[in-house]
Amino acid sequence: MSETDFYGKVALIGLGLIGSSMAHAMRRAGMKTHIAGYARPATLERAKTVGFCDSWHGDLTSCVENADLIVLATPVGTFGEIAGNIAPYLKSGATVSDVGSVKAAVIRDVGPFVPKGVHFVPAHPIAGTEQSGPEAGFAELFDGRWCLLTPPPGTDQAAVERLSGYWQALGSNVDTMEAKRHDLVLAITSHLPHLIAYNIVGTADDLETVTQNDVIKYSAGGFRDFTRIAASDPTMWRDIFLNNREAVLEMLGRFSEDLSALQRAIRWGDGETLYNLFARTRAIRRSIIDAGQDSDAPNFGRNKKPGE
Repeated sequence: MSETDFYGKVALIGLGLIGSSMAHAMRRAGMKTHIAGYARPATLERAKTVGFCDSWHGDLTSCVENADLIVLATPVGTFGEIAGNIAPYLKSGATVSDVGSVKAAVIRDVGPFVPKGVHFVPAHPIAGTEQSGPEAGFAELFDGRWCLLTPPPGTDQAAVERLSGYWQALGSNVDTMEAKRHDLVLAITSHLPHLIAYNIVGTADDLETVTQNDVIKYSAGGFRDFTRIAASDPTMWRDIFLNNREAVLEMLGRFSEDLSALQRAIRWGDGETLYNLFARTRAIRRSIIDAGQDSDAPNFGRNKKPGE
């Protein structure tokens, strides 16, 4: 195994957008790693038609056997059960990780099942599209995106550095962060925006004075962006909100207070307050672009297919 391979065998438990993109990115990086893929039967058959794994598994045991890296890439609500099932079959020195958007709950649910001698390094690649399934993956998904590692206290530093190098090889920028802080940051940058998008699209669908055809036909750019976000996988996002409820509710409370202030400004014709807010948020948008975290390309160029 060369230095660029990092792991001799990687077991991907879950072959949706993130799992399949990891496989494509490993291939692009030239890794000679054996990629083992596990998914439910219907998803597994679809993944086989794309063909990004070396071995395909309908059972967890054979998938994780002799694996050096095990990545949980299913909805976070399933992690605890999966961790309990695979624990007896993990080899000493292996690393268990994940790609979940919530970290404190993952440490709570998975940590107790990780055997002694096995490393546990939770991770969150902040990358994605509204597409899901094994056909949606592509190697460039992680390019220039951040992957946050949230190792619990006492985690072997060599295991953390090894996983960091692996994610960098997939194209990511890597940083480490304490799990609780991660969950607060993601609550405002990702989870709350998704909740708002789901709610706005739902509100539009519920309007009695506006037909669904009107909403579709005359959608302005802002609403189209909301519908793209609201098209994300419902099972994944249900589990995220249920497992990060404290941080989301805290940020939702702050948002509700700020929204009430904005409502008062509109009601009382307070143009200065509105202008100051819009100017401040416009500057934040520019900062995001300057940091390379956005692009003029539609969907940040995320509409490509593998090999394009």
